[in-house]
Amino acid sequence: MKIVKKIAVVLLGVLIGMQFFQPEKNQTEAADYVALFETETAPPAPVKQLLKTACYDCHSNHTVYPWYGNIAPISYWLDEHIEHGKEELNFSDWASYSAKKKEHKLEEMAEEVEEGEMPLNEYTWTHSEARLTEDQKKILMDWVNAARMKYQVAQQQD
Repeated sequence: MKIVKKIAVVLLGVLIGMQFFQPEKNQTEAADYVALFETETAPPAPVKQLLKTACYDCHSNHTVYPWYGNIAPISYWLDEHIEHGKEELNFSDWASYSAKKKEHKLEEMAEEVEEGEMPLNEYTWTHSEARLTEDQKKILMDWVNAARMKYQVAQQQD
């Protein structure tokens, strides 16, 4: 039984120590962290709200963290999800994407939403407002397909 106590004490020490070494927060000071994306793609108000509640936390340079986001090891888990999300699509980096890449990212976005892969279940467990209804998916898909057309035309002109 002594070995179990020693392991428990070591694990507790590690957990306490982790609290002092947190990952860097994904929070930009810029209020317009998705302004270019929204200007170019012109989402209507309902779509803007869907993007804000279901996408931007993991796919932009600004995350609104829940209270438990400051507790390790959860903070590390959230950081990994956010970094992976930004690698796949970062609305804050929209200006750096070519027209072809923008169209492709929107296509991937449509596929992920249509297949129910996005937003992630792990996100919707604690953010119920991010669960997309079929009507919300349709609104989002219609907008994505219209936005893609702009980039498809731009590619044809190049």
